[in-house]
Amino acid sequence: MPKPIEELLEMIVRENAADLHINVGLPPMMRHHGGLVKMDSDPLTPEDTVNYMKAITSREHQEELQRVGGTDFGFAFKDIARFRVSVFKERGHIAMALRLIPYKFLTFEELGLEERTMRYLLTRPRGLILVTGPTGSGKTTSLASMIDYMNTHMDHHIITIEDPIEYYHPHKRSIITQRELGVDVPSFAEALRRGLRQDPDVFLVGEMRDLETIEAAITAAETGHIVFGTLHTTGATRTIDRIVNVFPVAQQEQIRVMLSVSILAVISQILLKRIDKPGRVAAFEIMIATPSIQNLIRERKTYRILSDIQTGMKMGMITLDAFLIRLFKEGKISFEDVMIYSHDPEQVKLQLAAEGVIDEKLASRKYGESIELGNQKEVQE
Repeated sequence: MPKPIEELLEMIVRENAADLHINVGLPPMMRHHGGLVKMDSDPLTPEDTVNYMKAITSREHQEELQRVGGTDFGFAFKDIARFRVSVFKERGHIAMALRLIPYKFLTFEELGLEERTMRYLLTRPRGLILVTGPTGSGKTTSLASMIDYMNTHMDHHIITIEDPIEYYHPHKRSIITQRELGVDVPSFAEALRRGLRQDPDVFLVGEMRDLETIEAAITAAETGHIVFGTLHTTGATRTIDRIVNVFPVAQQEQIRVMLSVSILAVISQILLKRIDKPGRVAAFEIMIATPSIQNLIRERKTYRILSDIQTGMKMGMITLDAFLIRLFKEGKISFEDVMIYSHDPEQVKLQLAAEGVIDEKLASRKYGESIELGNQKEVQE
């Protein structure tokens, strides 16, 4: 007899797991600290997964599932958490992935971001702030914390456009208008265009996934609004190039100019497994638009942005490699992860060796050998 869905969700919240996976032929599984863990239950039958789906899915979403083979929505579980749900068909059966969205907003310190830098960015009168990274890297959590900071400290009208709504924001000093794709508005671009007539100060665009949305977001940032957007890119250089390359070649020069004027910051992040205690920790690359960086964007020299980030530490900028080195020195992440996720692992090794953080034997090995040797060293310790 499978456990009731309420019991599974309570366990996810209690264990502070990231996701719950429901698939035919497997017991329910949770993603905990980055790994998948089987929950204490028998393998699920097709009937079990259908019953789980019906317990939390509205009639409208069930109809969408039958029509297109999948549906996404968010729902509140009691008064303790929200879940973002993806229901889909696989091999003719029903499967689900549920992502836990905690009610508590994290502080910038808890996220690993410097409050002075974030306060500077969030108090700008206008501009585009991009939060980027792969799926599951914590972008939504970081954005929710930024919106909550503005909601707490500023009297703004903040419009969020999400697919689906994840964190619910109560009105504090600001007015928060949260619009859900497919429920309140048909598209991100349409919501941005309509939103310009709703006396907005701030927009949050859940995903800048197409040319129309990107163009509308840049225009909104240019016309006196703060605009938050997300992209599945890593690093400022790739993010800027990705935005420009979405447009036809004939428009790219114009978009470079518009972007150079409107961009405020690119905050890229990844989540890594902690080695000092259970859980995960975020590593960031932070680019803040200076006149020099704006010029590099205009002149198609984005490959030089990284060196500007390296020399901009006083402004709150930091490269991903420098952030990884900091986390490694603090004993929070493994040497293997530093090597895997750094842009230039050989240079990182040389720096760590020069500072006496790792020994010469480890530093002299090639990238793949370094990981193996680093693992051996950790096992010995």
